[in-house]
Amino acid sequence: MAIPDLNNFLKSFFTAHHCSLLLDQDGVLTIQLTEEMDRALMNRPFYWHYMKKMGHSGEPMQLTLITNPNKRDDEGEWIHFGSPRLQQIIGYLQQQEKYTKLFQKVNPTVNTALYPWLVTNIKVSYRGKYKRDELFSIGLNLINGTMKSDMMKILDSIPLHTTISDFCYTLSPLVKLKSGYRRIEAVVDQYIENQNHEWASEALEELQTEIELLKYFYTSDNDNEQMEKEIKEINERYQPRITYQVINGGLFYLTSEIV
Repeated sequence: MAIPDLNNFLKSFFTAHHCSLLLDQDGVLTIQLTEEMDRALMNRPFYWHYMKKMGHSGEPMQLTLITNPNKRDDEGEWIHFGSPRLQQIIGYLQQQEKYTKLFQKVNPTVNTALYPWLVTNIKVSYRGKYKRDELFSIGLNLINGTMKSDMMKILDSIPLHTTISDFCYTLSPLVKLKSGYRRIEAVVDQYIENQNHEWASEALEELQTEIELLKYFYTSDNDNEQMEKEIKEINERYQPRITYQVINGGLFYLTSEIV
């Protein structure tokens, strides 16, 4: 259910923001950025300020991202779950485009129904001795309850528009949004519950080892306050925990063909 294909996630992100894909081969993705994406990702505020001041349009940069571990030493930027670049992209989605409503673009000659899908992209974070993140993209049909994983991959092949096409109409959801989101949460919860959580046991062992080592060095009662402070820091660093947050999502009105 987690997004195994980071390359596809990146393709969906950049094509949705009108960037051209110059290369997409074996986990190497070269993107021609738009001005908007250059401003958002490339940290060149002074360049764009100067270009606008001089009355020039400016030239957005190209960006090469590598998702294939076997290609990580090639020319480009190695990107993976937890990497700063991916966090930057996720942060942009959270700040700028958390919710949306889009319609499948079709050209029917008769009245055509569009089904409401609640689509949610979720980041699950595992924290303990080590840190790890997973991305989930889940779609729920709000008419019949059908649920699909890797929904971003499905949407990548569907033309979408902000306005509904002629001869189309939307069906009213039978599953309420709040109830639908709870169903998605339940699936994520079940996925997490079924995972191997040996990492959490290792984190607790490391936590206990660190505390015992710390206590060994603190023998004076006068040091209790400092020791408790450091124990608290160790707990914050090693205590295993799992959290998840919605990156973005929305309502997508689609034909029945993907059901």
